[in-house]
Amino acid sequence: MTSRRKFLYQTAALITAPIILRGSFPVFAGSNKEYSTRAIDLMKQATVIDMLGLLSLNFPLMEKWAANPELFTAADFERYRQSGINIFHIAVGTGGPDVWQSTNDFVNGWNSFLAGTDQYFMRIDSPGDLDKVKTSGKVGILIGVQNSEHFRTLDDVDRFYKIGQRVSQLTYNARNMIGNGSTERRDEGLSDFGVAIVERMNKVGMAVDVSHCGDKTSLDAFEVSKKPVLVTHSNVRALNPGHPRCKPDEVIKKVGETGSVMGITGVRMFVKGSEPTTVEDALNHFDYVAKLIGPDHVGIGSDIDLDGYDDMPPEEAKRLRAGYKGSYGFREKIDIEGIDHPQRMFDITEGLIRRKYSNEQILGVLGGNFKRVLKQIWSV
Repeated sequence: MTSRRKFLYQTAALITAPIILRGSFPVFAGSNKEYSTRAIDLMKQATVIDMLGLLSLNFPLMEKWAANPELFTAADFERYRQSGINIFHIAVGTGGPDVWQSTNDFVNGWNSFLAGTDQYFMRIDSPGDLDKVKTSGKVGILIGVQNSEHFRTLDDVDRFYKIGQRVSQLTYNARNMIGNGSTERRDEGLSDFGVAIVERMNKVGMAVDVSHCGDKTSLDAFEVSKKPVLVTHSNVRALNPGHPRCKPDEVIKKVGETGSVMGITGVRMFVKGSEPTTVEDALNHFDYVAKLIGPDHVGIGSDIDLDGYDDMPPEEAKRLRAGYKGSYGFREKIDIEGIDHPQRMFDITEGLIRRKYSNEQILGVLGGNFKRVLKQIWSV
């Protein structure tokens, strides 16, 4: 039995060959999984954006690549190319007493890695980059941070923008000087400093993200911001009552009213609070948002790497689980079978086809919707 990490990459039809077959057929050598012609055609047309997709949850491996980009090989890259994902938003949470320095090191580490692997990757900085990445032969990396604690002053927003940060989540799960995270006991919303930070982010063209923010902080951000506020990776609280990482209808409606986009995750405990939890349960979240505010406001923010949390090295997985409060509701598995592998975007596409979405709507969910709103935010 081959594991997902021993995935075989050979395919003749995925990226370059014309699709002439009809019906369903296997695409990837070594896999019995079949995808429909329609799904493959849609993946070929779409600029596929994962608005929270890490290159690797094997953090020691990621550190090795960052320190020595030449160790990242053509075989490593092939896994990302074959995934069909054109842009990965690689944001992580930062914090602590040295947050400015650690976040500076994070962004500059990515700049160094991208400079050393420019035959494979390109940094996504501008509306033009969103247009050209699909035909470049490269995979796009969108640098963001899942916290804004490193913004000690308003000028820090400008500084981090200049070195490549294009998205910033206002808070992680905890309170900072800007506002409150989703697992805090109370949420008083944005501070005066937080309001000023949002205004400066609007001015420089950096996207505001509220995925991990508390409800009041999220609503305040929509009220204050002159540009759309992103929910890059979250889920629907009406389908999973009580989970702090899910958004209530009041916040989701603001996404629609402001022309923004909400990315849906495939994280098991965000999708459903009980077992069984399946692909269909995840698709219910796409449907709920699409019906509430329209399919033009739905996207994908998987919140995993190519393989998922359940394939992490055991010590890394243990450390990750220990870093969150009990309200996260971890169970034995974090991933959802069927969308926990490198080709998950094909499976999501097939799911949207089953749910009777049109081709235009599916192209939007796969990346067109986030592409549209990022262009608007980044245009200064």
